Amino acid sequence: MDKRSGRARLPARCQTHARFVTAARRGGPSAARRFFGAWLATLCTGIALAGVPVQVTPVTATHGMVVAGHPEAAAAGVDVLRAGGNAIDAAVAVSLALGVAEPYASGLGGKIMMVYRDAEGRSFAIDGMDEASRTLPTEKFRHLSSNRRHYGWTSVATPGLAAALETAHRRWGVRPWAEDVRPAIELARRGFEVLPKSRDLFLEREKVLRGDPELTRIFLPQGRVPAVGARLPNPDLAHTMELLAEKGAAGFYRGPVAEAMVAAAQRGGGWLTLDDLAHYEARVRAPVMTEIFGCTFLAGCPPSTGPAQYLAILKALETARWAPGALRTAANLDQVGRVWQQVAPVVQSTVADVASADDAVTHLFAADFIAEVRQRAGVGVAQVREKDARTPVWSEPDFEDVHASTTHFVIVDGAGNVVSVTQSQSLHFGAGVMAPGTGVVMNDSLSNFAVVNAGSVNIAAPGKRPRSTTAPTIVVRGGRPLLAIGLPGAQRIPTAMLQTLLDYFAFHRPLADSIGDTRLHLLSPVTARDPNNVWEVEASFPDEEQKMLEALGWKVVKKEAAGRGRYFGGINAIEVGADGALTGYADPRRTNAAAGF
Repeated sequence: MDKRSGRARLPARCQTHARFVTAARRGGPSAARRFFGAWLATLCTGIALAGVPVQVTPVTATHGMVVAGHPEAAAAGVDVLRAGGNAIDAAVAVSLALGVAEPYASGLGGKIMMVYRDAEGRSFAIDGMDEASRTLPTEKFRHLSSNRRHYGWTSVATPGLAAALETAHRRWGVRPWAEDVRPAIELARRGFEVLPKSRDLFLEREKVLRGDPELTRIFLPQGRVPAVGARLPNPDLAHTMELLAEKGAAGFYRGPVAEAMVAAAQRGGGWLTLDDLAHYEARVRAPVMTEIFGCTFLAGCPPSTGPAQYLAILKALETARWAPGALRTAANLDQVGRVWQQVAPVVQSTVADVASADDAVTHLFAADFIAEVRQRAGVGVAQVREKDARTPVWSEPDFEDVHASTTHFVIVDGAGNVVSVTQSQSLHFGAGVMAPGTGVVMNDSLSNFAVVNAGSVNIAAPGKRPRSTTAPTIVVRGGRPLLAIGLPGAQRIPTAMLQTLLDYFAFHRPLADSIGDTRLHLLSPVTARDPNNVWEVEASFPDEEQKMLEALGWKVVKKEAAGRGRYFGGINAIEVGADGALTGYADPRRTNAAAGF
């Protein structure tokens, strides 16, 4: 009780919040920011951080570790490592097993981006991204309805996963190819276990599954979504992979499987040809590379935009002065958001499957560009945008949908070879089509092209690879691997990578807490009329911080309960200790699992 007024006294933090909101109402974001900075300076010694809403349980091992999107896929990788295979051999097994156990997320009908660092320190990016038909009628495609660009055979690109796996195995694998493919064949024959979150994804896309007779036959036995705990076999896919095991990638890109896919595409009005399949090649390139926080970051190359985006922002924030407390406080998120607004439009306007992309990425990491971003965003100072100001926006961003997702896995073997892989069909269950007899869910990657703005670097064109936000990453410190990390989640991929690695490196938090804390995403505007100040968050984001962030000029939208994982993807990571010990982190936002020995 206040003795002078006779009124009940609010707790100190509530009094502060009330004064903060009053300052914001009277003086706008500038006054709020000045008040907020002063308040935080007095709070630093007494702040109590909220508990992490999603518990990530570390798994330790000494000889090898696999973290993947389904327990049976992770187990397949460990079995290969135990049998004498290296990280690349295990990657073949895990990748194909995920195509069986997560048919909604990835598979032979889709794309893959792999980052590999061998035990001698050499690093590579293997680009197996999907590719537009060489005969794609660009103008006709651009004028299709949105539905036909996103679903059906008119949205299908030439899949790259099989070629990328064979290319990597041919260069670095040590076991026979057929032995690495065998675990996925066996899994497809006996059926994968349907987990609770697997069934959720089936239910969310039940309409898509019922729209194609092959998908219905395989994934809706007895006409129903399979029950939790049931085993769901795919004998057609097992047969396709037997051809893959026997003949290599040629068993997929030529012969009966290729002929079935092309025949179905022609019946469905699509563009895929036998020539497209026969001439697809995976690209082995240098990974995107930059130095931040005393570490070397290695990540996927263009046409992936995710690495260029989050790494440039992370680099700009390397020297940031942070408000006391946690990353997920209003003042700190305000600073992150201001930097994001400066970098993201530049990435969107320059990085794609174009010859100039590598130079564009180099520019994004250059000291003069980073200095310009820091100055424009006011990193470390109380700089406020005018309320109606707009940083440059892209006229056509990458396709954004709650169902746009992928899968990610990481592997470290006993010799120190490291693999970080993201693979996808774009939307869950891709284009919603399957060629009869193949068991292969086809991608809808053509939906990732720009179609409105003819000047876009990502404009649809024959033989071009649509860009993607995939961001598989390996972090090296002192010449030794430190982290392998990545996740699914479409546009939420680079934001999740940024916040997790900021937490880990700038705020020195354990990786389990960095992964498990409230997930956030800065929504991309579509046109100059759209706001560029919308934070989407898990529901565990504190109401008080939300009000403070809104007083600073942002909008906050709570998308889903923490850990649900429908919108915010699950991060998979491996941390390598100084003594070589391996710790795996499987984010329970998805059906992820860590396994080692």
